[in-house]
Amino acid sequence: MNIYVDTFVNTVKGSLNWTWKSICFDVPWYTNYFWGLFVISLIVWVLEIVFPWRKKQSIFRKDFWLDAFYMFFNFFVFSIVISGFYTIIELLFSEIGIGIQSLSLINLEALSVWFQLLIFFIILDFVQWFTHVLLHKFPLLWEFHKIHHSVKEMGFAAHLRYHWMENILYKPLKTIGVMLLGGFEPEQAFIVHFFAITIGHLNHSNIKITWGPLKYILNNPVMHLYHHAYTIPKDRYGVNFGISLSLWDYIFRTNYIPESEGEITLGFEGDEKVPSSFLSQLTFGFRKEKEKNKTA
Repeated sequence: MNIYVDTFVNTVKGSLNWTWKSICFDVPWYTNYFWGLFVISLIVWVLEIVFPWRKKQSIFRKDFWLDAFYMFFNFFVFSIVISGFYTIIELLFSEIGIGIQSLSLINLEALSVWFQLLIFFIILDFVQWFTHVLLHKFPLLWEFHKIHHSVKEMGFAAHLRYHWMENILYKPLKTIGVMLLGGFEPEQAFIVHFFAITIGHLNHSNIKITWGPLKYILNNPVMHLYHHAYTIPKDRYGVNFGISLSLWDYIFRTNYIPESEGEITLGFEGDEKVPSSFLSQLTFGFRKEKEKNKTA
């Protein structure tokens, strides 16, 4: 038992130490995800101020500070805490003979750096797209995803406003994606990370960008706005699930862009039941099950 406790403690300490070093500029710039997130957020926010799509929307829109807090909570605070559990799971799998190479389908090491990055990016993005579909399709998962869709005014920080349970689902599936690549993660993976953050921020921003002909490949603010629309076709459980790439939505016919107006109602039926405070949102999604147990 001591080995698991030690593994958990050491991993959490290591994650905490790395984050602190990042805050203090004591790591290489390209691995400094803390200040990288801050700089990208600041740039996109300035673009929102200078080129607003929805002119009436305030610079400090509804829930601006809540969403800003979510960015750093989900990317750092929660990641530090959960890192220890994932390390223990990896240790348990290794003890029964399941290693990082077990699901290996593709060997990237023989390819050029840019091809490695491209394949790495495409596979991880598809895994995220598929996970996003699951969050909408299954009622249990949708209960947690409601936190993200309770946003009533879109802005860059809404990108990382999501329930901590989504991390529990996303992380293992992304790990499986890496395992398909033989556990190989390019040294230049930071490029994919910062690119994904930038695209995600822009998709949720108050800026009108379509990317022209590239809209069939790259996700964009217009397309993603309709993902958050209050009203969508009744025969669908969701539309425009793309994370960085819109490609998957066009391939699997989950795309939906009826117009390009920015003034539409966001949310979902019953979104008024989502609590407004961060602490209350932490336990949101579990209450429904508790009520069922009480009446059973």
